[in-house]
Amino acid sequence: MIRSATPADVPVVHALIRELAEYEKAPQEARASEEQLREALFGERPAAFAHIAEDDTTGEPVGFALWFLNFSTWHGVHGIYLEDLYVRPAARGGGHGRALLTELARICVSRGYERLEWSVLNWNRPAIGFYESLGARPQDEWTVYRLTDDALAKLGRTAG
Repeated sequence: MIRSATPADVPVVHALIRELAEYEKAPQEARASEEQLREALFGERPAAFAHIAEDDTTGEPVGFALWFLNFSTWHGVHGIYLEDLYVRPAARGGGHGRALLTELARICVSRGYERLEWSVLNWNRPAIGFYESLGARPQDEWTVYRLTDDALAKLGRTAG
């Protein structure tokens, strides 16, 4: 079962994010607090959204998708950027990841959004194979750039 996250889900979303960071071999980089997540997901002006995958038998959370809207200047419409998709190892192969992506695709179609996109680590062959089995294709003509930490602070202090 897939459902929208509620404020009561913030602790489990936080725990799943930590598990994802461990899986991606970067636990030290997952610094978001529960309060930050609560504000981002359920504050006065939500900046992100989340869905929870639950085990059909136990109702226990086994995965999540956290996403936000992006915008195509060329098409003039929103899309969804999937920041995180994670299913606990014991629940993999049970259709939860597919169900989460299906729900996001349903949202795109119903709202007239023209794309659903995300990034995947190059070494994560199981995820890449799964995404490609759904019809997703890599966007290899684009390279992701990111400013963080000292470089972001330095540029942000530069006088315009």
